[in-house]
Amino acid sequence: MNKNLTHAAILNLESRKRTALVNSLSGFKSLNLIGSISKTGNTNLAIFNSVFHLGANPPLMGFIIRPDSVERHTLQNIMGTGYYTINHVNESIHEKAHQTAARYPSDVSEFDAVKLTSEFTNSFIAPYVKESTIKIGLQFKERIDITLNGTSIIIGELQQLYFPEKCWKDDGYLDIEKAGTIAGSSLDGYHRTALINRYSYAKPDKKLEII
Repeated sequence: MNKNLTHAAILNLESRKRTALVNSLSGFKSLNLIGSISKTGNTNLAIFNSVFHLGANPPLMGFIIRPDSVERHTLQNIMGTGYYTINHVNESIHEKAHQTAARYPSDVSEFDAVKLTSEFTNSFIAPYVKESTIKIGLQFKERIDITLNGTSIIIGELQQLYFPEKCWKDDGYLDIEKAGTIAGSSLDGYHRTALINRYSYAKPDKKLEII
């Protein structure tokens, strides 16, 4: 038997229950740790499930950050230095990644608090997560404030990229599953993945092929 909720019923749900429900509706999400550093040298690490592809030329990625009605160290650091990293979450670090959502004081590094390793490479100012297998260094390009709910979209351009060479296919496809990347659901669900198929480029007059 299916459950039906009206707009009014959704709004009348207890706050945490409503948040968990609505966060489930968009399906499985990417899980990433965003690394940043303040202008005074304090590192920060926070888990996000809202990272998305925005374009390949130039190579852009975005993520959504909640209202800055309270301290948002990730946002403050990005706006202050202009650089940050996106690091895929894998199964071996997912519990530590989840713990980075706790509200630590600005002078406490989540790297230290959850025992993940900060890694600075090729003179990039923002810290990577050493234990992550796919790591992306970005330069801040644009902030879009959404007046409807006070959130913001942060857009960055890729500057550096690290991943296992064995996971990169000849056609450019990056096998993130082979690299150990996992997926998330709602605010606290963590999932292994299993590829069903890859298909040829869709055209009206051509039958799909499994590749």
